[in-house]
Formats: sequence, C-alpha cells, structure tokens
Amino acid sequence: MLVACSVCPRMCGTARLAGEIGLCRAGEDLKIASWNLHRGEEPPISGSGGSGTVFLSGCSLRCVYCQNYPISQNAAGEIISADRLVEIMIELERSGAHNINFVTPTHYTPQIIDAVIRARGRGLGIPIVWNTSGYERVETLRLLEGIVDIYLADMRYGIDAGAKKYSKIAGYTAINQAAIAEMHHQVGILTLDDDGIATRGLLVRHLVLPGGVAASGNVFQFLAEKISPETAVSVMSQYFPAHRAVDDALLKRRLTSDEYGAALAEFEAAGLNNGYCQDYMDV
Repeated sequence: MLVACSVCPRMCGTARLAGEIGLCRAGEDLKIASWNLHRGEEPPISGSGGSGTVFLSGCSLRCVYCQNYPISQNAAGEIISADRLVEIMIELERSGAHNINFVTPTHYTPQIIDAVIRARGRGLGIPIVWNTSGYERVETLRLLEGIVDIYLADMRYGIDAGAKKYSKIAGYTAINQAAIAEMHHQVGILTLDDDGIATRGLLVRHLVLPGGVAASGNVFQFLAEKISPETAVSVMSQYFPAHRAVDDALLKRRLTSDEYGAALAEFEAAGLNNGYCQDYMDV
C-alpha cells in the first residue's frame, strides 16, 4: 500500500517506500508527536485510569480550524521504530491505561497493524482505539477487522460544501458515511464493562461548527436511519477559532450556546438516544 500510496481516499500514489512524503506529511517511517495517559476523552474511553493515547503526526485532511494543527498540519513529532511503538503500547498498559488510543492514525495503517500484532504477541491485552477523522477507505478499514476494538470516529460534515471549503476535500460525505457503516459492521454498538469502560464498538464524534456549516442534522439523521438509533454519539461544543480559522469570516468566532443547543435538538429529533454532550460556557 505504501509503494504507490493507497491508504486513504486521496489515493495519491506517493512512493513512500522510496522516500517520498505525501500530502498527509507521512513517509515510510512512523512519526509520533506524543504519547501519554489522556483523561480528556469521552468517559467510556478515558475512564478513571486514562486512555493510552498515541498522537500520530500528519493528517490527510486540511481543516482550516484544526485545533491540533502543529501536529496534523505541520507534522511536529519524532520518527520512531516499529519496535519502539510496541514498547510504548506495553508501557501504557503497565501504567494503567484502559486502552491504546491511536489519534489520527489513518496514514500509518500498515505500520500500526504490524506493531499491534507484535504487541499482542507480547501480551498486550487492552482494547485498540482507532481515533480517526472518518476520512477512510473501506478497503483499508477491512484490514483493521480483528485489530481494532473501538472506532472513535469523526463525522465532520453532513454536506459536501462544508468539507470542500473548510477541510479541502471533495466527496467527504459519501466516503465518511461508507466508512462509518463499515466500522459499525465490524464492531457494532458501543459496549461497556461493569465499570462503564468501553470494550468494543463504535463511538461517533461530531464537532458543532458556527453557522451550521457542519449540517449537524444530516449527520444525526444518517446515524439514526442508516446505522442505528443506539449509535453512541459525542456532540462536541469545544470549537474555538484556531489555525487559519482566525481569518475566516464565519469561523473566526466561537460557537454560541444557541447554536450548540440547536444541534442537541437536532440530535434528539433524529431519534438518537445514546449520546454524550459537553457543558457549554459562553465566553
């Protein structure tokens, strides 16, 4: 897949094994920005012990409002070996992590599969979380069946216009919907243990954007009608203008409480009943 890169839907053909760097800012070698116990994810992911988070450098999207742009757009981080990634996973488990949480992992799918298989061989026993933008090829996701236990996946937009303008990608909606359907096919509805910690399943994230440009209602309708009304959904209010959004006429302001409230109303109207929301504070 890396000879002429076909990992993500861009299908850019970059010769990563020959030293070329793709639009995602990735080459052959794994590059990570950080790894730690993270307690800021949704409750069933972070739990009491924290999520064993590994932030991968680079991203296949170009979101103008990216809140992690030094990592995703500027590819801050350091090159590590696959052997080191195996050690990191084992160290995180020993530190009490409930899971191994790969953040923005898509462009390193082949390397991560190899590392997880080797870590399992060394006794890694906690779930693998695939924390993704949702811009995934179904063919690539099928390689993850039996590797990934929990999909923590974005649905950024319910219409293509917003994706094209703000994430610089065409056809996002159909690609994203097909990816979510494949994830649900593999792992099903989010399942929790007796302590409320996720063990398997799909958790969809949706970041509400100012001015309704994410078409939140369309996202919720798709999930309720095409996936399941029981789909776990995290409706996020944490938007703030970052990166290039500070120069955009619409996105240069924070979300209002009315806009977030309207998105929650659309969630309920769609018939979804398994959700997480964030406290909203006007700033």
